Amino acid sequence: MEGNFIKNKEQRQKSGGGFSSSSRFVNTNINDFESKLLNLSRVSHTRAGGRKMGFRAVMIVGDKKGKIGLGVAKGKDVALAVEKATRMAKKGMIKILIINDTILHEVQAKFGAAKVLLKPQKKGRGLVAGGTVRVICSLAGIKNISSKILNRTTNKLNNARATIAALKKLKDKIKNKNAVT
Repeated sequence: MEGNFIKNKEQRQKSGGGFSSSSRFVNTNINDFESKLLNLSRVSHTRAGGRKMGFRAVMIVGDKKGKIGLGVAKGKDVALAVEKATRMAKKGMIKILIINDTILHEVQAKFGAAKVLLKPQKKGRGLVAGGTVRVICSLAGIKNISSKILNRTTNKLNNARATIAALKKLKDKIKNKNAVT
């Protein structure tokens, strides 16, 4: 039995991992995305046998052309958590309309205790944003924007979710504008 398994494993390695040629090249644009690790924290929970340690990764994925995603995942080790978070970020990507390297109008959003204000800027002003908002805007491809975090929270995950919510509001207003016109 074991001999057949090794033989089949060798055959799979020779044939490219056992996938058919049509399914091997399904995800061709994987290199178009840039990813950034926003936060990595060690988490633990206590059971009867003791503490179980794990890691939580927060990843931002963008293509610098108007697509951005946020992923949060936990895993037993760092590599597993980062891989899962990247997959979640790619799965939940949103599209942002960028005109002249900026957003169309001012937008504000709140998530939990985090409150974020995003303002468009004229060409050449640059990315005037700090921390989490700067990372998200640069990976989305927004080059001229001014932002302000309107509260005192230092929670990077909530600030990131508030920024994504603000960009989604921008998207919703564009849809509503197109529906009326």
